[in-house]
Amino acid sequence: MKKEKSCGAIVFYLKEDKEQILLIKHANSGHWSFPKGHVEAGETEVETAVREIKEETGVNAIIDTRFREVVTYSPKKDVLKDVVYFFATTNDYETSNQEEEVSDIRWMDMDKVLGNVSYKNDKELVKKAIAFYKKYKEEINV
Repeated sequence: MKKEKSCGAIVFYLKEDKEQILLIKHANSGHWSFPKGHVEAGETEVETAVREIKEETGVNAIIDTRFREVVTYSPKKDVLKDVVYFFATTNDYETSNQEEEVSDIRWMDMDKVLGNVSYKNDKELVKKAIAFYKKYKEEINV
């Protein structure tokens, strides 16, 4: 079985009384999820996450490595993929999508994200990210 690895983040915008999470709609499958992508040679997980978020959404992410979750699934026959997700914040509200991979980008209120992500793994992931945010809210939202 072939192994693949991607990294990304659940990106929060926490300014102007907004508590929102960045969602992307994948161009090929049409599902809503979080920005992520393949690790390139010589990159750390954090470097991959920052690069992929910037490429897919135009947003500069600030990664918090205290939140690190791994989702494992099989995207196709004989392939097992690990996706490492971090918690991230950003000061960027303007987005620009990487058209070949992302058909839409939305900032969504935290309480609406669960109903809009497509996969069960993503629903569990966002629950954990929101719990992390609430636990460290004062520290994160400085």
